[in-house]
Amino acid sequence: MIDAATRPSAPRPRSRSYRTARLAGRSLAYCAALIPLALIALLAAPLGRSGAAAARWRALRTGLLGAPPVADPRRRPGPVAIVGHAVLSLLLGVTALVPLGVEMLIVLRGVLYGLVDPGPYTNSWGGPTRAGAWLAHFLVGLPMAAAGLVALVGIAAVHQRLTRSLDGVRPAPWLIPVTLLITLAGALLFVAWTHQI
Repeated sequence: MIDAATRPSAPRPRSRSYRTARLAGRSLAYCAALIPLALIALLAAPLGRSGAAAARWRALRTGLLGAPPVADPRRRPGPVAIVGHAVLSLLLGVTALVPLGVEMLIVLRGVLYGLVDPGPYTNSWGGPTRAGAWLAHFLVGLPMAAAGLVALVGIAAVHQRLTRSLDGVRPAPWLIPVTLLITLAGALLFVAWTHQI
């Protein structure tokens, strides 16, 4: 008989905030890998390495996002499918640079504001003291950081659904139009931001 003190306990389920932070971190890393993998695939497909390129996309999807593997991972998509997927991936990867840049700016201009801006802080948000300006920039950056992470989670979710098509899963009819719409929205946001500075 096993007493209650020596009985192995079941693992505790992770909290919702932990799961959300983990998904955001994985999506950030996933989106950061889109451009390099797309460029590799664009070079590999014409050289007859379509299978290797597809394997990289599968590994990214299942390994980083934890998505379940598709029924037949041995399927070998042709070079045209790989090039098409790489072009869509490149578009999403370039679009992901916008929220990735927002996250970098939040770190530099929010978390590290007092270190990267030596002052004076008389005209800064929260000024005239360094502590007030630092706190104001940090607090203003929090909602923008959250919005950037939500955008990265969305881009990663759309892309991982695109990757399933390499395994023969028919993509939803909305998937490619949404991919192009995300790209257009990212381009418009970038153009609006450049006109503001």
